[in-house]
Amino acid sequence: MNDPTTIGQDGILRAASLGRVYRDGGRRVEALREVDLHVGAGASIGIVGPSGCGKSTLLHLLGLVDRPTTGEVWIDGRAAARLSDRERTRIRLLRLGFVFQRFYLLPVLSAFENVELPMIEAGIEKRRRRARTAELLEFVGLADRAAHRPSELSGGEMQRVAIARALANDPAVLLADEPTGELDRKTGRAIVRLFRRLADGGTSLLVVTHDPQLAESADRILEMEDGRIVRERSAP
Repeated sequence: MNDPTTIGQDGILRAASLGRVYRDGGRRVEALREVDLHVGAGASIGIVGPSGCGKSTLLHLLGLVDRPTTGEVWIDGRAAARLSDRERTRIRLLRLGFVFQRFYLLPVLSAFENVELPMIEAGIEKRRRRARTAELLEFVGLADRAAHRPSELSGGEMQRVAIARALANDPAVLLADEPTGELDRKTGRAIVRLFRRLADGGTSLLVVTHDPQLAESADRILEMEDGRIVRERSAP
């Protein structure tokens, strides 16, 4: 891996010597150990490895959802440790998009309203956010399902709504945790194609996955074991 001292402040996300320790009763669990990572503009990175190896922990630290025990995360050249809780929340809203395995759509809202919600939170003017919502639903192929609630959508449709929602505020980086994990193979392939379109459009992607097809759609693949990145390779 690159020495983080030589990377400088360029790029969007940078991590140096990240470690995360949890307490499980009286037991000390080292979930992440000395991880260095650099995410440049337009990067596409797949993170793979066995369950429990630290993949999701790393994603949560990079997404400012959790705080490291040791090491540091920088976003846009700013040290995350120096940011207030309000600043971290604002960065998560405007600079980072999140996609999860279980979708986390609000069941009482339509697809349109779920996608629109982050823009309401960001204070985007109504006409602009509605145009953006319609554009995103068209992008993910769900313009005709805009009025449907999650219970009326398939798993693949819900995940596409979740991706559209993650893109609402035009984030610099999309972080995805097992985005095809709840989907059948055919639907998973459709999500892979959608992620490729995002990467081709310049969105930086950081995707934790057990899906070889999704991992190999990235430009770089990081292999993790026991809380460490043990190998980095280019996708075939």
